[in-house]
Amino acid sequence: MTNALKLLLFGASALALAACGGSDEPSGSENAGGGADGGYSEVARGSGDEEKARGSDSKDAKAAYAERLQAVLDGQSDEAKARYQYRHPAETLAFFGIKPGMTVVDTLPGDPWYAGILSEYLGAEGKVIGVDYPVDMWSNFGFATPEFIEGKQTWTETWVADMDAKREEGEAPFGAFQFGALSEDMHGKADVALMIRALHNMHRFEDEGGYLTRALADMNAVLKPGGVLGVIQHRGLETNSDEWANGSNGYLKESRVIALVEAAGFELVESSEINANPADRPTEDDFVWRLPPRLAGSDEDPERREAMLAIGESDRMTLLFKKPE
Repeated sequence: MTNALKLLLFGASALALAACGGSDEPSGSENAGGGADGGYSEVARGSGDEEKARGSDSKDAKAAYAERLQAVLDGQSDEAKARYQYRHPAETLAFFGIKPGMTVVDTLPGDPWYAGILSEYLGAEGKVIGVDYPVDMWSNFGFATPEFIEGKQTWTETWVADMDAKREEGEAPFGAFQFGALSEDMHGKADVALMIRALHNMHRFEDEGGYLTRALADMNAVLKPGGVLGVIQHRGLETNSDEWANGSNGYLKESRVIALVEAAGFELVESSEINANPADRPTEDDFVWRLPPRLAGSDEDPERREAMLAIGESDRMTLLFKKPE
């Protein structure tokens, strides 16, 4: 596939993402895709601080949280439920230690993924803070018209208003900011910050504006001491070239992500394979949007479409970092 076609398809995917909100996995075995044999980095599966980072709640409390979260998930639309086999929301939110009453930051938030689910689960004592790309970053996307970028100038107000209009009694309220514009009064407010399938574009355009550096600095600032940064990202093979894995194809190397986040002042506590897909082994001719739900490039190729559906959604790293106390 030519680079021009890749960029065209990427633009369509990014536009769909911007329109629907949320950042865009058949499950694999616990060690699927990990280690040198799988072409991925070998990272510690735990540092001994896992329970401390997630909170040392009693078994009864954890069971109550799980029951509450499952009730929220059971109440979502059939369309959302169809994604559970790939996104594993119950396991993912539990892994990151999210529980009712917390303040949680959600990067590129959508409804339900994950802001809508979080509002119901966190309850009235909690809060969901949505965060978007910096306004100036959007100009790097070919699809972003002047009108689109103008709309991003007021995104924090319009997104909160839209989500609050749908919020029911007993659900968490919303706040918002854009990377690079975090106000001081939001420093140290969040228990958990999520960056789910959101790093590749900021990494891709890092040289244009230091976007990933700015985002990680904001996440460090918004979190309380000891707070959790949860990262899920399309995972590329370590054996592929760094140029291919620069984010323009949707994939990043796990070793690269860990190095960048640690350089921003976070500590890696634990990694998980709950969002792994050992069937996704992209070559340097592949990009992530070839897979469902986008299935880019398969519109007129039924055989390719079936092959992509058989793979399922992308292989994804799931990493739990902690801001030092």
